Amino acid sequence: MDNKHGQLLLPIKRTAIREPSQKSGERLPSGYGTFLKDLKVRIRTVRLKAALSVNSELISLYWHIGKSISDRQNSEGWGKSIVDRLAADLQQEFQGIEGFSPSNIWRMRAFFLAWTKKVLAQPVRESGDSGKLAPLVREIDNTKIPKLVTEIPWGHNVIIIEKLKNPVLRLWYAQKTIEHGWSRAVLIHQIESGLHKRQGKAVTNFKQTLPPSQSELAQQALKDPYIFDFLSLSEDAAERDLEKGLIEHIRKFLLELGVGFAFVGSQYHLEVEEEDFYIDLLFYHLRLKCFIVIDLKMEPFKPEFAGKMNFYLSVVDEQLRQDVDNPSIGIILCKTRKKLIAEYTLRNTNTPIGVSEYKLTRIIPPDLQKNLPSIRELEKELGRGG
Repeated sequence: MDNKHGQLLLPIKRTAIREPSQKSGERLPSGYGTFLKDLKVRIRTVRLKAALSVNSELISLYWHIGKSISDRQNSEGWGKSIVDRLAADLQQEFQGIEGFSPSNIWRMRAFFLAWTKKVLAQPVRESGDSGKLAPLVREIDNTKIPKLVTEIPWGHNVIIIEKLKNPVLRLWYAQKTIEHGWSRAVLIHQIESGLHKRQGKAVTNFKQTLPPSQSELAQQALKDPYIFDFLSLSEDAAERDLEKGLIEHIRKFLLELGVGFAFVGSQYHLEVEEEDFYIDLLFYHLRLKCFIVIDLKMEPFKPEFAGKMNFYLSVVDEQLRQDVDNPSIGIILCKTRKKLIAEYTLRNTNTPIGVSEYKLTRIIPPDLQKNLPSIRELEKELGRGG
């Protein structure tokens, strides 16, 4: 059975150990019966431990099975038919448990092969981070495995291995999965949207305007570009259309912003000397402990945008910021931005501001969009059918 995190829960049940079934005329490799018997005993032992530590023991078991199969392929030439037979025997012995299908058995082998001593010997640099991550390891069957991958569910491990070939990126996404508690759906979204290429890439002045303890965390909280693949707006859409679309899809918008963003309001009202001003989107970041002001622009970045943001941040710090809050941060989201122009603009600005691009949609490729019928054509066709 599966739990809510997609982990395989092994029900504890005492049954007699069966001998492998022997089809008429079928020849099995020498030692197969002993191997299967030992594997059944190990599975039973792990199932008892799984009541206390389901995921770690399950990953260890799958690592052992993957290593054992790989070793026998190398030493005895085991082929696909033997591995498929092994899966059938395990399924017969542990009926009702889905973890021993042929495809999952092959994933166990791939899981073992994905993490080797050669990989672990190399220090890992996290994309966008200044330090190095030397992964902690644990030993299973006298082989080393990154401790990270024993702490995430099996389904997450499968996604990481099948969607990523680079071991550095695999470790990076495993680490982020643990940090943020991503579900499998969120993990897939983050990989497919290339989070490792975007996180921490916004043009900012955080190093000059924030204390060191906050500037690196703030930098990593921003992305460039942001991908709003849940929106489809026309070329002549205005900022209010973009804002409305983001609010209507606030859950997906928060997912793209990242962990820690709490929504405060849209068109947030500020009053200064009896004049009214409105912030497009106002958030509070729980880890940074500060307000986040977002200004939306359906056009390329212009230097004058920073002046408006500087005003907003000054007012928010004066009217909303409490003693326990850090200085407010501004994010200018533009349709496009030229890096050097943004850098020059922010260089002597005293308030912390970041500039990022956004991509509205990647759901339908441009070449396909040209061939789709327009709304008028669809209405005409539907009217004809009525």
